[in-house]
Amino acid sequence: MTAVDPVSVEARLRDIQSITDAALSRLDDLDLLAELLDRTRDVLQADTAAVLLLDFSSGQLIATAAAGLEEEVRQGVRIPVGHGFAGRIAAEHRPVVLDRVDHTTVMNPILWSKGIRSMAGVPMVASGRVIGVLHVGSLTPRRFTSGDVELLQLAGDRAAAAVQSMTAAADRAAAVIMGRMRSTLRAYALETTDPSEVVGRLDRKMQHFEPDALATVVYAVMEPGLHQMHVALAGHFPPVIARPGQPAELADIRPGALIGAAPRTRRPVTTVAVPPGALLCFYTDGLVERPGEVIDEGLDRLCRAVTAQSPEAACATVMGALVGSEPARDDIALLMIRRHAGRETDTDA
Repeated sequence: MTAVDPVSVEARLRDIQSITDAALSRLDDLDLLAELLDRTRDVLQADTAAVLLLDFSSGQLIATAAAGLEEEVRQGVRIPVGHGFAGRIAAEHRPVVLDRVDHTTVMNPILWSKGIRSMAGVPMVASGRVIGVLHVGSLTPRRFTSGDVELLQLAGDRAAAAVQSMTAAADRAAAVIMGRMRSTLRAYALETTDPSEVVGRLDRKMQHFEPDALATVVYAVMEPGLHQMHVALAGHFPPVIARPGQPAELADIRPGALIGAAPRTRRPVTTVAVPPGALLCFYTDGLVERPGEVIDEGLDRLCRAVTAQSPEAACATVMGALVGSEPARDDIALLMIRRHAGRETDTDA
């Protein structure tokens, strides 16, 4: 029977308490993350600690917070999932320990150029999925033990909870801003039929009252005869148009700067012909963006799915082709408008 060292047990309990200290919960989420990294580095007697969060749209880990490795965050380091040290942790959903740090084991040259000799990293998991990676490094050769990894995973779980809280707060603030934008657009739409003027007024209002907000908008006005529409884009993807008997395509519309990006910028207006029987498809980026692929692939997939049919059937076809049974990674909005051979127009969303 092996004797247990009471000193080491007491030290381990202190380490666990340092990471799970209730006082951390009184900090806001950003301060909590910074304090957690400092404590993790101290507890594990490491020289560096860093958090990389997963951007689901690109499939890349982005350096977000660091202690002793701040340049990784300042330079906006990105690591594809499945590649390098952090990418391997995210892909395999398990801790990884490195005894050698060089170009054969890590992708980020900052790590080996800084002189880091050993590393340990764990996945950050929230709601059953990996949302990031927490890793620590040592400037002297060492072997991170299983006990070290357990403590690091405890810190990773705490960091994941903080990030999830930040994400929820950001989502709530985005929802509030979107509600204000919709109300503003409705008000300005009553004052002018010029899409550029409406979007420009919205931009001026947002930059004054919501100076840090960025958003994309597509704004279209149909002619009374329904034979054409006038469209202004503010950083948004153009609608897809499907003409009878022809493959669907992205409408040829001049782009404009997104809301909040460029003060006093006038967005150009493009006039698009809408022949009888044509179907117009408006959508948000959540429909076409996928991790690890360029956006053109998603847009091509959408164009292949859209055909000149009833709006109801078109919505069902597009959602089946682009979403299917997979859980949505982002909010999706879809608007279909079809012009009949006469003046009537059907819509569905």
